[in-house]
Amino acid sequence: MKIVTVVGARPQFVKASVVSAALKPVCTEVLVHTGQHYDRNMSDVFFEELSIPRPAYNLGVGSGSHGHQTGEMLMKIEDVLLEEKPDILLVYGDTNSTLAGALAASKLHIPVAHVEAGLRSYNMRMPEEQNRVLTDHISRWLFCPTKTAADNLKKEGVTAGVSVCGDVMLDSVLHFLQVAKNNPSKTAIFAQLGIEPKNYRLATLHRAETTDGGLDAIIAIFKAFEQLPQLVVLPIHPRTRPLAQEAIEKCGFRNIKLLDPVGYLEMLLLTSNACQVMTDSGGLQKEAWFMKVPCITLRGETEWVETLEGNWNVLSALTTEDIYRKAMHTVVDEAAHEQMPFGDGNASKKIADALSREMGGRP
Repeated sequence: MKIVTVVGARPQFVKASVVSAALKPVCTEVLVHTGQHYDRNMSDVFFEELSIPRPAYNLGVGSGSHGHQTGEMLMKIEDVLLEEKPDILLVYGDTNSTLAGALAASKLHIPVAHVEAGLRSYNMRMPEEQNRVLTDHISRWLFCPTKTAADNLKKEGVTAGVSVCGDVMLDSVLHFLQVAKNNPSKTAIFAQLGIEPKNYRLATLHRAETTDGGLDAIIAIFKAFEQLPQLVVLPIHPRTRPLAQEAIEKCGFRNIKLLDPVGYLEMLLLTSNACQVMTDSGGLQKEAWFMKVPCITLRGETEWVETLEGNWNVLSALTTEDIYRKAMHTVVDEAAHEQMPFGDGNASKKIADALSREMGGRP
C-alpha cells in the first residue's frame, strides 16, 4: 500500500509526526510539503524536532491569494500523483493544502482520507470552513476526532466511510510534552524570555479576520492587562510582526513580549505553563484544553465545541470590555474536564489500522 500525504502548514506537521509513525509498519508513505508555511520557524524546525521524515517533494508554493495558492498547489500535487500512483491520498485539517490535495486526488480517482473530518464552525466566511466542508464531501475515509464531528457529517448526509477515532493532536501532546519537559535546551525558553511559569498569559493572532483590520485595536485590548503582574507573551507570524510592533509603540504597551514563532516543543511548554491562553487559533484552544489551561478564544464561534464545557474555553468578542471581563472573571469547572471527548490518545494507530484493513493489509 502506498500513501501520498500532503502537508503544508504548521499544525499539519505536528499531526503527521504521530500518524506517519503509526503508518510506517503498514505502508509506504510519500510525504509532500506544499510550502504553504515556508519560514524556518514555521516549517523546517518541525521536521527536525519531531523526527518527521524529510518530504520526498517540496513544492515551494509559498504565500499568495487563496485562489492563486490553491491553484498552484493543485497543479503541482497532480504532477506528483501522476508520478507516484498512490493507493490513497491522506490530508489533514482545513488549509489550502488540504483542499488542493483532496481535489487533485479526486480528479484522478484516487481515494482521499481526511484526518480531522467533520469539524464545523458554520461560518462560511472562513476559508478554513470552506476547505473542510469541500474536503469532507469528496473524501472516502473521514476520520473524526469527536462524536460531534461525526454528527455534523450525518446532518449533511455523509455517513459512508465515517469513523470516530479520537484526536491525533491529543496523541501528539501526550508524547511531545514529555519530550519537551526532558529537554533542557527547550525548557531554557523561560530563562531566555525572563518569564516564570504561571505568571504570564500566552496570546496568538493569525487569522485574517483578526489581523487584516489592523492590530492597533487588538494590542490596545491587551493593554488593559498592563497593570497586572502577568506579562502577555505573543509569538507572531513574521508577516504580522511589523504591524504588531508598530501598534505596541503607538499605544505604549510595555507589559508584552513579542517573539517570532517558536518550535512545537517550546510552544507546548509555553502553553502548559501559562496561567491563561488568548487566541484565535483552533489548534491552540484545543491544546490548552488538553493541558488544563483556561482559554479565551478571540472569535464568535469555535469548531471545537467540546472545549466550551465548564468554561475551560470561552468565546469573546474583540473588545477590551469583553476580553478583560472574561479573562478576569471566568471560573472553570474541574468536573467538566473529566469527560474525554477527544479519545484515548491512540487515534494515530486507529487510523493506520483502518487504512491497512481497507487496503486488504497489503504492505
